[in-house]
Amino acid sequence: MYNLPYHKEQNPEVIKEFIARYPFAFLSGCDAANKPVATQVPLFIEERDGKKILSGHLMKNTDHHKAFAHNPNVLAVFTGHHIYVSGTWYSNPHTPSTWNYMSIHAHGIMRFLEYDELIEMLRKTSLHFENNNPHSATIFDNLPTNYTHRLMKAIIAFEIEIIELDTVFKLSQDRDIESYHNIIEKLKQQGEDGKVIAAEMEKRTKRFFPEE
Repeated sequence: MYNLPYHKEQNPEVIKEFIARYPFAFLSGCDAANKPVATQVPLFIEERDGKKILSGHLMKNTDHHKAFAHNPNVLAVFTGHHIYVSGTWYSNPHTPSTWNYMSIHAHGIMRFLEYDELIEMLRKTSLHFENNNPHSATIFDNLPTNYTHRLMKAIIAFEIEIIELDTVFKLSQDRDIESYHNIIEKLKQQGEDGKVIAAEMEKRTKRFFPEE
């Protein structure tokens, strides 16, 4: 991750909201042979006893399950919308083009949970992504018991205690005000990614350029 102070997001509420908005994280680690492994899973974040905790579940006996069991040091990467920014949009167009994006890296220690904790995790996950509709056919408690018993033999729940949290919210905040506004207008003319990044930039205008 690029470690540039002006691209960091320091507000813990913004970080928490970002993870909740983009929960499908890239989860990686190394196995016993130091081979990188990775998977993508939805993760929840909460604070408990002054510690930040990520939680989720994954399939048993996969390469990543075996790797995390051997080496509990993991990295979860949350990433949102991103967009190309042309150098021609700057006040000085003879400038290299770049990419605007938002990303959070959570380094932590994983531990696997017990059977009853897996039940609660599956309830929480299904209810959350069904917009808290308790009548949805896919809610854990609405599924056939013989099916859930088979399902649970193949998956395992986990928690990750976050040891280090790092961010890059690269939103052209290192450019001059003229370039900044022009980039916003150009991004509004793009697709969904451009419009989302433009909106994030607009929200931060006064913070990045308080003299305006």
